[in-house]
Amino acid sequence: MSRNGAPRPRALLMPRRRALLAGLGMLSAMPALGSTSWPDRPVRLVIPFGAGGPIDSIGRLLAELLRERLGQPFIIDNRAGAGGSIGLRNVVQSPPDGSAFVLTSSSLASIHALQPSQGLDPREMVAPVSLVADVPTALVVHAASDIGSVQDLVAAAKARPGRLTYGTSGVGSSNHLSGALFGNVAGVEITHVPYRGASPAMTALLAREVDMVFASTVETLPHVQAGRVRILGVATGHRVPGLAAVPAIHEIVPGYVALNWYAIAGPRALPSALIGKFAAALGSLRALPEVQARFAAAGTEPLLTGPEVLAARLAEEVPKWQRVVAEAGIRVE
Repeated sequence: MSRNGAPRPRALLMPRRRALLAGLGMLSAMPALGSTSWPDRPVRLVIPFGAGGPIDSIGRLLAELLRERLGQPFIIDNRAGAGGSIGLRNVVQSPPDGSAFVLTSSSLASIHALQPSQGLDPREMVAPVSLVADVPTALVVHAASDIGSVQDLVAAAKARPGRLTYGTSGVGSSNHLSGALFGNVAGVEITHVPYRGASPAMTALLAREVDMVFASTVETLPHVQAGRVRILGVATGHRVPGLAAVPAIHEIVPGYVALNWYAIAGPRALPSALIGKFAAALGSLRALPEVQARFAAAGTEPLLTGPEVLAARLAEEVPKWQRVVAEAGIRVE
């Protein structure tokens, strides 16, 4: 109606109606547009460990290639400390707009068991994006050790309960949990000796301060190649390419698998379209020669999967490490 009460001409009503419908259409499309236009600003890739390690090296390579693919800077943000919880919490508390992601290790699956008061259950707190790589954990002894095989180790540990020692990169680390699970599954008692990082643990093995070390192939292969240490086995479900002569430990100790891996996740409420676009960009890097070479130098190969693979890994491993931590009485808080 007009101000004088007369009906408005239909020709005047139609443009307004079309404008209203167009406006509603734009509002309904806004989430999708926000997701598909991502990234429209620099993106932080938080690594909850110090600079210079193998995960940091891989992160910086991915950041460089993602900038070329997606047209925005990916900025590495190292936030080490508290077993990875500082960096992880920074990301889960960030806006779910694609401005921040975490590139972390398999500690993502154990952090809730080790630090229950932090409330960082990844099944509830993060949006999985990609399983980046599996990184084999190796069981290593000094080159001059009398222990020549996993069978020898189990026999020696049963003969001397608690006398054999294993070094790791720290209490609650993935290597600590690997050792705790080994003792549990093999039915032996070996004593954990924590160090402040993988390098000090390896130095202790070279000095014969500990009998063995659980560490990634990144830390162990240079010493193997130099003839200083021997790998007795790897904690994977199958033999590792390039180390075909080294048994998977579960061949001797059935049921023992302790996977170490790298993954990318974001805040829980990330739009699915954004996650899909990021995962697709990561997947497009998998076959690049520089990616293959950098991952091979870290003793692994790129997976760069979609989010469903990481979600399945978390669903399997979170309860597994809860059991291991509870049975071993491990706490880092």
